[in-house]
Amino acid sequence: MQYSIGVEYGLHCLVYLIDIPPDATIGIKELAAFQGISETYLSKVFGKLTKAGIVSSVPGVKGGYKLAKPPGEISFWDVVEAIEGARPVFQCKNIKNNTYLCRDEDYLACSLASPCVINMAMLEAEEGMRNILRNKTITWLNEELDRVLTPESRKETREYFENINR
Repeated sequence: MQYSIGVEYGLHCLVYLIDIPPDATIGIKELAAFQGISETYLSKVFGKLTKAGIVSSVPGVKGGYKLAKPPGEISFWDVVEAIEGARPVFQCKNIKNNTYLCRDEDYLACSLASPCVINMAMLEAEEGMRNILRNKTITWLNEELDRVLTPESRKETREYFENINR
């Protein structure tokens, strides 16, 4: 299983939006330039985040994006689901019903006989991962970055985005 890089870019960008004043926004151009990525790609990511109600878009020359709700209410899972969708990673095809014993007239009885144990195990594992991601918020991420990055690095990042809004 692999999430697209859009999830990582989305999470990083949401942290950058934490510290801006309530009436300010940050544009895609600035967010993309800071991370060294395509504006077009990041626009697609932000379109999905907007549709999910994670960020709000402010149109116009001084427009851009801001968080649509407090960072403590935005979980990693919210971001993953917005960007990747909600369907399960494991897609059970019920191949147990294709065995020699499940052919022809016995097919219906065979398919109803038992649930796919493999599918049940995979769904349980996915739910465990989702629960972990639901418990990690943008606030948590911001606090962890304060812990693991140098104060100078955090200061420089904040100053970069502050200077945009002047």
